[in-house]
Amino acid sequence: MVKDTPIITGYYRYTDIWFEWSSVLPNPEDARSLKAILAHDSITHSDHPLHVEGVKGVQMYLGTLNATGESRLLFSSAQVDYIRYWLHAMQLTKEVIPLPYSDCLLTESDLRSVIKVAYADGGALRGAVKQIDKNNKRLKSSALGSALTSRREIFERVRAYWAEKKGVWCAIDFEAWEYDHSVITEFGWRLVGWKDGQEHRKANHVIVDEHQKYRNTKYVPEHRYDYGLGESQYVKKAAFSKMVSDFLTELSEYGPVFLVFHDNSQDIKYLKSIGAPLEGLTYISFTHPLTIPHNGPFVVDTSDLFSALEGVTDRKSLGRVCIHLQIPTKHLHNAGNDAHYTLEAMISMAEGDPVDIQRQKRWPDCTTEGVKVNFKEEEDSDRSDEEGLLAPHTSNIVNSW
Repeated sequence: MVKDTPIITGYYRYTDIWFEWSSVLPNPEDARSLKAILAHDSITHSDHPLHVEGVKGVQMYLGTLNATGESRLLFSSAQVDYIRYWLHAMQLTKEVIPLPYSDCLLTESDLRSVIKVAYADGGALRGAVKQIDKNNKRLKSSALGSALTSRREIFERVRAYWAEKKGVWCAIDFEAWEYDHSVITEFGWRLVGWKDGQEHRKANHVIVDEHQKYRNTKYVPEHRYDYGLGESQYVKKAAFSKMVSDFLTELSEYGPVFLVFHDNSQDIKYLKSIGAPLEGLTYISFTHPLTIPHNGPFVVDTSDLFSALEGVTDRKSLGRVCIHLQIPTKHLHNAGNDAHYTLEAMISMAEGDPVDIQRQKRWPDCTTEGVKVNFKEEEDSDRSDEEGLLAPHTSNIVNSW
C-alpha cells in the first residue's frame, strides 16, 4: 500500500486511512502513533491538528462516486499530508511516513460531487460511518433512474451554493385566473441576498388592479387579499410587465441570481409571456461546479429538491412539502405567501444534511428499503393545500420570520 510517489491532489476514503494505512507501515511505533491521531475521539477534539477554526469537531468531506452514485466519507489529500508532517514534527514518528499509494486516491474524475461535513464528537463520526454504509446499501437496492439521480445531484449543489452565502435567492410565484391562465392576477416574491457581506431579506406582493374582477372559486381558493407579510401593492396592467422586468434586472446587483420556484414550468411561462429578461437562464445540474458559478440566472425548484429528499420522481404540491418539512402555512394560493413558503422550504432543505442523512434524520422510521420514504397515510393524504399546518397563533406570517 505504501510507496514514495508524487503528491496528487484529491481525496482518500476514510476507511482506507483508518483501517489500512497504519497496517502497512513498516515501523509498529509509527503505526500506533498514526492510529492514535486518527482515533474517533481524538480527531474530533478541538486541539487536534486538523481542527478548523469555527467548526465544532472535525471537518471532513462526503463524496459521491461517479461510477455508482454511492457516498464515501473522505479525507482531503491535504489533510492526509498534514498528518504525516505533523506527526514527524512532534517526534511521534521516526521519519515522515509515506503517503498511501495513488490507487487509494480519488480524483475529480472519480467523483460527481464533494461537500464538506463536520462531526462534533467521536460518537457522531462513528454513527455517520454506519449511516453512510446503510444508505449505500439502500442505493444498491434502489432503481433510481436518471430523473431521481439528477435531482439528488442538484440537491447537493443547492446545499453547497447556499452555504456560501453569496448572491441572491429569490422565490417567485404568479397566480392567474382559473378559467384563462393568460390573465395574471398576482405576483409575489421573497428574497434572501448578500451585499458586501451583509444579509438582506425582502418580500412583496403585487395585485394587478384591472384583474381584480377575475376571481378564483372553483378549482383553487381565492386568497388574493390575504397576504401575510405586509401590505399588498396594486399595479396597473400597463405597468405590470415593466415592474416585474425591472425587479428581475435589479437582482443582479447581488451577484449570482438563483430564481426559486415550486414546479417552475408555469411560472417561467408567465415570465416569458410578459417579456421578462431571462437571457442565460440555466437549470442547475451535476455539470456545474461545486462552488457558485457566476453566469446564470439559475433555476432552483423546490419540488425537485423534495423529490430527491423523498426518494421518488413524483412531485408534491407546496402544501404537501411544507407539511412534511414541518413548515406552518397559512393562506396558500396567495402569490406572496406562496413565494414565502417556497423559499422557506428551500432554506430548510439547503441548510440540512446531505440528502440521505437528512432523510434519515427527518423521517427515521419511514425508510424501510431503498431510498423512498413511506409516509404514514395521514401524513400524505390527498387533502387540499389549504389544510397545511397552521401556525399555533393567529398573527400574520410576518411574525414568523
